[in-house]
Amino acid sequence: MIELTFIFIVTIIFIFFIKKYASSLGLLDIPNERSTHTNQTPRGAGIAFSFASLLGIILFHFDLAYSNKWVMLAILLVLIVGMLDDRHDTSPKTKFIIIILSTILLNCDDIVIDNLGIFFGYELSLGWFALPFTIFAVSGFTNALNLIDGLDGLAASVSIVILGTFLYIGYINDDSFMMILSSTFIVSLFAFLLFNWHPASIFMGDSGSLTLGFVISTLSIKSLAYIPTISILFIASIPILDTLIVMIRRKRTGHSAFRADRCHMHHILRHFFKENTVKTVLFFIVLQLIYSLTGTLFEKGSDEGIILFLYLLNVALLYLMISAMISRQNRVC
Repeated sequence: MIELTFIFIVTIIFIFFIKKYASSLGLLDIPNERSTHTNQTPRGAGIAFSFASLLGIILFHFDLAYSNKWVMLAILLVLIVGMLDDRHDTSPKTKFIIIILSTILLNCDDIVIDNLGIFFGYELSLGWFALPFTIFAVSGFTNALNLIDGLDGLAASVSIVILGTFLYIGYINDDSFMMILSSTFIVSLFAFLLFNWHPASIFMGDSGSLTLGFVISTLSIKSLAYIPTISILFIASIPILDTLIVMIRRKRTGHSAFRADRCHMHHILRHFFKENTVKTVLFFIVLQLIYSLTGTLFEKGSDEGIILFLYLLNVALLYLMISAMISRQNRVC
């Protein structure tokens, strides 16, 4: 309890500092045509809650931090590149290289996807392809979480639900690493939400979304010792679904899969809720909670082919629903 109180208070202190000196630090978010806010707003709160979380782990769980030193270093590297991006708009290539390097560091602590599970009676072991696939998965999800950071409180709230699920998995399997890493970030995110709930007075920035995406990726890989691989698609579903649907739609309409627009799920649903940000965020919280709870129902060692089929069916149905909503809203996507 002392540790979590410390993290909560330190996060608030750091956020106050960033808000006060945001202009001189170059941490101001300037609205553009894709923004839902209209005023210049401080960003970089991810520096506060990520640093507070890492500091709490080192001070109160030094042995755990030392035994997972490569993981801690990897998270720190992602945080640093996010900080630089909040201040200088770091190139996507630089961010990608750092995420690759950080994923390799995870491998040094044996955090790697080396088996995809059993599909229709066949076990899919990755062998030499384990590290490249892990890099692909971690990079993809880290970017996916970054993409849903488009409404006040959305990325933080969805992340709390996902991290809470990993906290539960860690608890029932007595995994100290999962429990401590997830709980520290949950507490710091609750402190952040005091400032980021609509109307937000500060944004997490890439320092927050990239770090959160990487931390959730790390916990996802650790949890594979206890749950089926496909369960992760449910537990971390909202960022994954949004990225899949957006990329499929862009390719089908002849655009680049990486083209920026205002056709993400949160943009579409916010319009459906008559531009009510709070209702939209609450909807996604409930939806993510349903998906996460579903992901915990599957047992390790079961055939994952049927689970994957159900997930892909879900993607198809959601894609059709979002496409219909886009058509009704007369959006150019």
